[in-house]
Amino acid sequence: METPIIIKNLTKKFGDVVAVNNVSITIEPHEFLTLLGPSGCGKTTLLRCLAGLEDPDEGEIYIGDKLIFSHVKGISVPPGQREVGMVFQNYALWPHMTVYKNMTFALEIQKLPKNEMDQRVKESLEEVKMSGYENRYPREMSGGQQQRIALARMLAYRPKVFLMDEPLSNLDARLRMDMRTELKRLHHISDATTLYVTHDQLEAMTMSSKIAVMKLGVIQQLDSPDSVYHYPANLFVADFIGNPKINLMPGWVSRQDLVDMGKFNIPVKTHNKRGDVVIGLRPEDISIHTTPTGNTFEFVAYSVLPSGADTTIIAHMGETELIIKEMGVSKIQMDQKIWISFKEDAINVYDKETEDLIRA
Repeated sequence: METPIIIKNLTKKFGDVVAVNNVSITIEPHEFLTLLGPSGCGKTTLLRCLAGLEDPDEGEIYIGDKLIFSHVKGISVPPGQREVGMVFQNYALWPHMTVYKNMTFALEIQKLPKNEMDQRVKESLEEVKMSGYENRYPREMSGGQQQRIALARMLAYRPKVFLMDEPLSNLDARLRMDMRTELKRLHHISDATTLYVTHDQLEAMTMSSKIAVMKLGVIQQLDSPDSVYHYPANLFVADFIGNPKINLMPGWVSRQDLVDMGKFNIPVKTHNKRGDVVIGLRPEDISIHTTPTGNTFEFVAYSVLPSGADTTIIAHMGETELIIKEMGVSKIQMDQKIWISFKEDAINVYDKETEDLIRA
């Protein structure tokens, strides 16, 4: 079923705090869109408004062609009638109910026949690899198992829209990786329109078809994971996305397509910009040479941090610091002289005053 989500000019306040500030966004049918940002940016509040757990102060929300909230028209469809399924951070399983009872609670309210409920429970548990757990209680399962049951409960309800509020944050690193795999597979199988909330950029990058990066209730960038990573719309997005973090260095454009960095110049497209700028360069887009060759710049390896699959190198030239990422175990030693070059087509230039990416 084609079920887009359309949010128009949505605002939600808590006293004097504007949690969601005039947000407009369309989530296309079958899309997996992640709201990503630091704590307090408004991402969970936006999801709760969509679920019907909070009433916005302004704006409209559509699920498919159905208007489920309008401040002006006085419409607020109750949560149970919005045809959305939600998975919470804390699983929200009834502790005194078996898995079967947890999964059929909402189905009984819908007055589904028992044979249909049994079939939905069976199919949903199979999809999350939890067959045979129908008679277990939540206390008899691990955190990862409880989260799978919460997912199965949502699947059994067969909603038009999946809403997930940091569902993996209480799991350890290994379980989070396993569950990312399962969540992406479940979305592929169900093809449901999905809104996912997280502060974990790895979750967002690996599972999403689109990412909306939020700050102080405002969407800073809505784009594909690749574009958010390689072409951050502003300095906030650039600094928030990436591990190791992006290199952000102040510079000056005195002539076309050349940025003066003080002790060296970087040739890069500046798109008619003049004056103060900030250069953005990912650590993996910097190459290290052990001898000066061509257009290279001399630095000193201040710190070398191997992590098995790759090595992070902190390099200094006076007060200029660069973070460099090399695959595998690097042979560079601390305090060694190195020469670096930049992948010029990977450099982004930002206006220092507006903090926005300078585009053609």
